[in-house]
Amino acid sequence: MTIEGQDTDFVRPVRLGMVGGGKDAFIGAVHRIAARLDGCFELVAGALSSTPEKAQESGRALGLKPDRIYGSFEDMAKREARLKDGIEAVAIVTPNHVHYPAAKAFLKRGIHVICDKPMTSTLADAKRLAKAAEASSGLFVLTHNYTGYPMVRQAREMVEKGALGTIRVVQVEYAQDWLTVEQTNKQADWRTDPARSGAGGATGDIGTHAHNLACFVSGLRVERLAADLQSFVPGRQVDDNGHVMLRFAGGAKGMLWCSQVAPGNENNLKLRVYGDKGGLEWHQENPNYLHVSPFGEPPHVITRGGAGMSGTVAPATRIPPGHPEGYLEGFANLYKEAADAIRSHQAGKTSMGLLPGIREGLDGVRFVDACVRSSAKKAAWIELE
Repeated sequence: MTIEGQDTDFVRPVRLGMVGGGKDAFIGAVHRIAARLDGCFELVAGALSSTPEKAQESGRALGLKPDRIYGSFEDMAKREARLKDGIEAVAIVTPNHVHYPAAKAFLKRGIHVICDKPMTSTLADAKRLAKAAEASSGLFVLTHNYTGYPMVRQAREMVEKGALGTIRVVQVEYAQDWLTVEQTNKQADWRTDPARSGAGGATGDIGTHAHNLACFVSGLRVERLAADLQSFVPGRQVDDNGHVMLRFAGGAKGMLWCSQVAPGNENNLKLRVYGDKGGLEWHQENPNYLHVSPFGEPPHVITRGGAGMSGTVAPATRIPPGHPEGYLEGFANLYKEAADAIRSHQAGKTSMGLLPGIREGLDGVRFVDACVRSSAKKAAWIELE
């Protein structure tokens, strides 16, 4: 096939299945858009809901063939593994408590897994899933989508190359307001139910994103933390606000605030990293700009696609500067890289690149577990397991 005078080999899209993400599911639609944005995946099968009736309805709405719509992920894993043209990868976009059994079912059969965060609802399940992934021929990808933003990768590269010097302070916050009062809708119901979300509420839902972002950019891992978690809404069984002191390997100090009861905040994820040579700051709601402050020099801004952006970051951006890119494109970058990793794996060359995987998944669940245990002990310092 020829495009604009260049010869290019057509690469068949990866056959994708989906668990969860049926009717009225926000994150399922996001994953489907991201998966097809670069033409790297084709959705061919799904177990899209917890009931067979809803699963059929959702599958028909997405144009799936009747015999590729399943009433359960167990049935889907068993049959798809036997089909000649069965799925090569599965996206798991369910409430947290389903992540472990679903991922295990597909990994057991060598089917690659792309799972929404947090990896599991409990630390015990996270450890079991890590063992299942180690024993599987399939890859495991965790969709911490903010790691796919170009300016986040620019920030990470600058830290790696020493532009900030020795990292001293990492501050990250993720504030929302949508759970300021009691909500009765599908998205709120499972996120505030510890049987489905896990013990962490805001810490598990958005705190894991903040924790992952801080570690991804700084290149550091949290060793200890002290957390003060609150459930401000009467009767709420999980936290809706958390303040966490962090201690990183190597001596850097950090602070993390996550809240879903902060009026005036929509998805206000911010990161600040400071070293002995300079600092940087990035805001998710204005993601195409990275603010850089070399010590003793005038601060400046690096824009997505603009002067100063690293050439290695360029593949993560699609359109000219000034045309905003963000949430969906960040997700799509992970899906494109997952497709590349799957094709390389099929060719006998396994490389995850910058993709979050089992290690990041374990770190995230350890973070939530430590926060809950620390808060229960009046913000005692806890070593991450």
